[in-house]
Amino acid sequence: MKNKNTNLTQSLKQLRSILEWFDSKEEVDIEEGLKKVKEAAIIIRESKERLREIENEFEEIKKGMAHED
Repeated sequence: MKNKNTNLTQSLKQLRSILEWFDSKEEVDIEEGLKKVKEAAIIIRESKERLREIENEFEEIKKGMAHED
């Protein structure tokens, strides 16, 4: 898992690429399609984890600013 190294912008580009792959196919090869779906699921899971980490970081910053008052 990538966790802190997960770049959300890059993850969105990867997901867009997978979507474009599906859109470009008149007929989708089931095996290849399954690989793409699995890849997308991993990217989504890692992105959700990273978003939670970012949210926690913002909360910590907020708490730190509140204590400075």
